[in-house]
Amino acid sequence: MLFRSSKTGSQTMNRTPIAVGIDLGTTYSVIARLDNLGRPVTLVNAEGDKITPSVVFFDGANIVVGKEAAKALATDAPAVADCAKRDMGQRFYHKLLGGRQFPPEAIQALILDKLRRDAARMVGSVDQVVVTVPAYFDEVRRKATQDAGFMAGLKVLDIINEPTAAAIAFGFQEGFFDPQGAGSAKRNVLVYDLGGGTFDVTVMQIEGTHFRALATDGDVRLGGQDWDQRLVDYVAEEFIRTIGIDPREDPNTDGRLRRECEDAKRTLSTRLKTTIVCDYKGQSVKLEITRQKFQEMTQDLLDRTAFTTRQTLQAAGLTWQDVDRVLLTGGSTRMPAVSEMLRELSGKPPDTSVSPDEAVSHGAALLAGMLLSKQGGKRPTFEIKNVNSHSLGLVGVDPKTDRRRNVVMIPRNTVLPAAHKKVFRTQKPKQSSILMQIVEGESMSPDDCSQIGKCTVYPLPKNLPARTPIDVTFRYEENGRLAVMVSVAGKSLKHELVRDNTLTQEQLDSWRTFITSRPDAP
Repeated sequence: MLFRSSKTGSQTMNRTPIAVGIDLGTTYSVIARLDNLGRPVTLVNAEGDKITPSVVFFDGANIVVGKEAAKALATDAPAVADCAKRDMGQRFYHKLLGGRQFPPEAIQALILDKLRRDAARMVGSVDQVVVTVPAYFDEVRRKATQDAGFMAGLKVLDIINEPTAAAIAFGFQEGFFDPQGAGSAKRNVLVYDLGGGTFDVTVMQIEGTHFRALATDGDVRLGGQDWDQRLVDYVAEEFIRTIGIDPREDPNTDGRLRRECEDAKRTLSTRLKTTIVCDYKGQSVKLEITRQKFQEMTQDLLDRTAFTTRQTLQAAGLTWQDVDRVLLTGGSTRMPAVSEMLRELSGKPPDTSVSPDEAVSHGAALLAGMLLSKQGGKRPTFEIKNVNSHSLGLVGVDPKTDRRRNVVMIPRNTVLPAAHKKVFRTQKPKQSSILMQIVEGESMSPDDCSQIGKCTVYPLPKNLPARTPIDVTFRYEENGRLAVMVSVAGKSLKHELVRDNTLTQEQLDSWRTFITSRPDAP
């Protein structure tokens, strides 16, 4: 939350909260607020840009975030962290930085901290925000995102799925929020969200100010970065063929080549051909790349998104004839092949009316505004109903095979919030505890699912007889976070949910102090 203030002497007067939303992207991040008329507006960073590269450079004792950090990929690549969003849910970022291991949440927090500090220069102190996540993020990654916000000195009011945020921004832009009811007709909107590092597709039903997700799917490791990598590999293989050495073996050369290829990809969105130059060890290769060649070498990536799109539409119980709009969001949707594929698939021209870079942050700002209004006792201006992107289950043992299996309790695409009660029974008299392993995923095998963690109920009431029923309720909240309630004979019991690869509160506090109190921060 931002505060705009007028000061008299040392007194701060008329502190008015301003709603803030952050699109914490894999390759670029954006922060937006609501203006005095309740319209979402993007805030520029300290460099004067609307988008901030999600890159962190550990320059000795100093930490640099954003555009200058991205430049350092060409000169100091081993000390640069990029695409940390893809490592969320893991214990550590995939490489050492300055000889030190960092949790990906800390790198994300440094990006959030820059956005917070830059916004404060323009409109005042930043405190509470809504942060977006890919719809296909599992519970562990969602928890890690909230932790990153805490470490950056922010109170995360909520997290919202990126396609849902884009749909809200679209609804606002189309006038669906008009109190006169101009946008009250029911519409089915398919949101195709291809960002720098993740892909989501969500089918939304919009009726006035009511936004309901019917189905969602995606891939947290598919995005524009993969299109870039195809160009990198193509150029490198040509370099090997003509020169005999691999330019990717040097991190700085690889970093320069990645930037060249990203620029080439952008050029090919507006031109039919471009040139990529690669210099390494005094040798140089210059290659002309046509749009057609680029589309051929990345066709399988596009096909993966098409398959997921068809599957999601089927899961929503709709056909293309039922879809009113195909909404594009995410910077990678600028590639002409994306619009061509969706036009062929749906028979409709894709809707590009919302900014692919800004729509998600604008939707988050609108949600932040609504939440702040609710805190002030006002009636919500719109309503969101989401679905879970992964099935929630418990690890059990099949009595016939004696093998561990995933027992699904809340299937994917269930409207949230959703709850399921499971009755456990004590196995022996005076049993002191119960241990449950919780997973997300569709596979029958727990090993192929995402491990959320373990829930321990301890201590149980004394002197319970064998076969005493213990009620355990698992609840998926609207934002995809998990809550667990345990009771026996109607009395709540203490329990501890320990998530895999999650930082302790002590570690979170330590990182928060480190990030928000950095002497090198501008």
